[in-house]
Amino acid sequence: MKSPSRTQPSNQTASALLLTMIMTGAALAVLGSAMAWSASNTRLTHRSIQYNRSVAAAEAATEKVLTQITRDYLSGGEVTVNNNLASYRLIYPQTADSAFWNQWEFNDGAGQTARTYVQIANATTYVVLNSTFSGLRGFVRTCTVASHARDTAALQNAVGGVLQEIQLARIPIFQFAMYSSSDMEISCGQPFTINGKVHSNSKLYVEPGSVLTFQSDVTAVSDILFQRHPLDTRAAPTGSAIYEIPKLTPVSAMTLPIGITNTPEAIREIIQPAPTGENPNSPLGRLRYHNMADMVVVVSNASISASSGRFNNFATTIPASEVAAMFTTTNSFVDAREEKTVRPLDINIAALKAWSQTNATLRVALGARDVSSLYVLDLRTLAGTDLAAVRVRNGTNLPSLGLTVATARPLYVLGNYNQTNASNLGTSNTVNTAPASLVADAITILSTAWTDGNSGSLVALRNAAATTVNAALLTGVVETTLNQYSGGMENFPRFLETWGLANALRYNGSMVKMFPSLYATNVWGKANVYSPPKRDWAYDVNFNDAAKLPPLTPSLLKVVRGKWVTVAAGSNVAPPSP
Repeated sequence: MKSPSRTQPSNQTASALLLTMIMTGAALAVLGSAMAWSASNTRLTHRSIQYNRSVAAAEAATEKVLTQITRDYLSGGEVTVNNNLASYRLIYPQTADSAFWNQWEFNDGAGQTARTYVQIANATTYVVLNSTFSGLRGFVRTCTVASHARDTAALQNAVGGVLQEIQLARIPIFQFAMYSSSDMEISCGQPFTINGKVHSNSKLYVEPGSVLTFQSDVTAVSDILFQRHPLDTRAAPTGSAIYEIPKLTPVSAMTLPIGITNTPEAIREIIQPAPTGENPNSPLGRLRYHNMADMVVVVSNASISASSGRFNNFATTIPASEVAAMFTTTNSFVDAREEKTVRPLDINIAALKAWSQTNATLRVALGARDVSSLYVLDLRTLAGTDLAAVRVRNGTNLPSLGLTVATARPLYVLGNYNQTNASNLGTSNTVNTAPASLVADAITILSTAWTDGNSGSLVALRNAAATTVNAALLTGVVETTLNQYSGGMENFPRFLETWGLANALRYNGSMVKMFPSLYATNVWGKANVYSPPKRDWAYDVNFNDAAKLPPLTPSLLKVVRGKWVTVAAGSNVAPPSP
């Protein structure tokens, strides 16, 4: 018996085939989409990687430029940077730096290849800096650097752009209660309060014998140590140090743009006269007080002469009769520390002020304004037992614009200085003072009771009286050597009298220790020299105002990092902040 055959209808077979084809098509579509997605994702990933590489390359270009600008600024200041502005735009990573850069192309965002965008703002602003040295004020110019980079060997044209901003900051050096270009030592036998900023460009040795209080920022490039200097073999400090604001170390150095190694010995050149052949527009030449002063006084064995400064090539000569009314070399006195007879050029500040208001020579050369800076060049040949120096006296009233007196020789201040209001003597009230600084090899303060004739007596007979000095001091010291303490910042201004705690030195200003003394080199601590005053010392807050800074105030330079952003191709405009 035969079984009946079962044949599937043709329409069912077609339906199955169609369903299979649909399913296969769908699978192929899904596969195609997945492959397309994968390929697109791969392209996007590769593009992202390439873009990030391009951003890194653009950043490398900006960093290369910023490194050169920083080097030039810190060694030569704004003038050097301005002079090199065109050359910065030609800086970018090249094959000479590394073979890696052979396939990279850089442009300035304005269509020029092998270029970097560099722009420095013309305007200078005086602002409070927001950096490691927060609270300091500085003259700031903003520098913008941008670069756009692409890998020419890449499959995709992914251009990355980076823009950076830095602040080129000039920080007036008289922003500190105490500043040192090298190691700083601070001690005290009685309670001592320092109300302004303190900075050492090396180590700070805090070594009090009583309570030493820092009321403001204390910073050091190296360490802040509660101990004696290693060469100072005296017993360990027995007092205590109070920091009302946490001390900070290490910090970056702040230096003068003298164009050479910034050692204390090199810095001392700023108070020396310019050597023959030196370019006055060189970094160091621009900072020499001899080159910057309104008036230059030259003392020789036979005469005293005075003229205008380098600003008009010393062309304006001051009549001899007028010079004689302001400057004399007839006095002398004994400096017990130096064990020498001081032969000072005495400057009668009151006579200088009166002359400055009315003379028909220098005032004309200065454009009808008062003299505000004076440099003394002493060319005398004296015996080895004598010391050439400068002394300012009758200095309660300064010329209207203030006064900076500078010399490479030691300088002595006789009596009250820069306080027109007698009721403010002995106080920290400097509202009536003029901007003033004293710059010299060493600075010694002689009280209102000082007499030249008594200078050779025993120290017990050289009795001081309360004295007020309102001026920034930039000068040298005799550094600590083995078994010989420098005297520290508490003895930074030198003394030659018996003061005692009943007689205060009221000092308002800024103390800047810059170099080792060259002429006044005898050590601190000898017998029959002085007994210290009560130290009523304060940072003069007038110096926070740019208009009240002493004439010719040097500036320390800092480069402060600012904005870092990516920018679109062909644009050097930072996107707005979110």
